[in-house]
Amino acid sequence: MKFASIGIGSVAVAAGVGATAAAPAAAAAAAAAATPIHCLPSGDGYFRAHLAGAVEARIDWRDKGTRCEGESRESPPGVRLSFQRSADGDSNLLFVFGLTGVREGRAAREVGANLTVILQGTDRIYGTLGDSRCTVDSLNQKPLSASKAYRVEARGFCTQPAHAVRGDGAVLVSTFEFAGLVNYDAAPEQSLKDLIPKKMTPVN
Repeated sequence: MKFASIGIGSVAVAAGVGATAAAPAAAAAAAAAATPIHCLPSGDGYFRAHLAGAVEARIDWRDKGTRCEGESRESPPGVRLSFQRSADGDSNLLFVFGLTGVREGRAAREVGANLTVILQGTDRIYGTLGDSRCTVDSLNQKPLSASKAYRVEARGFCTQPAHAVRGDGAVLVSTFEFAGLVNYDAAPEQSLKDLIPKKMTPVN
């Protein structure tokens, strides 16, 4: 509509330029969509968990098709990691762990873990709202090729359930184990926190 005062010829030229510019963009988007999702560049990421209660599931996600992200966090000091399947995967579950006291490159034991479980596409969010209900037995870190990026492998359990942030219900993640990514160069308290709707954000 904004080209109407310029004339039909100008509209045709503008449309041609737009089509030319749009073609590479569309091709790039299609190529990105066709690129397989992997948790880790090394191809050995995974996430496993046993859920009971409002959500009953045995999770066994391998590297391919699993999205994992991780970053440092400031309050309390530690790291935050998330795990979910890609858009065409077989689950709409998103897991977000906040691990207290984990430092770059260091192994750890008996680490307090704050856990949030989200059923994406719904308003169902379950959170422990603190790190006293779940514990990481052991955690190891291995540097990756990217600067300040690490493969973080851990296993743990929860002794009490994560309760619904709204309404009733609870989910007990009795056991979990994973190998995921933490990038200590990532800006803390940003990307992973944005995964959770702001009106329903548990402390993590």
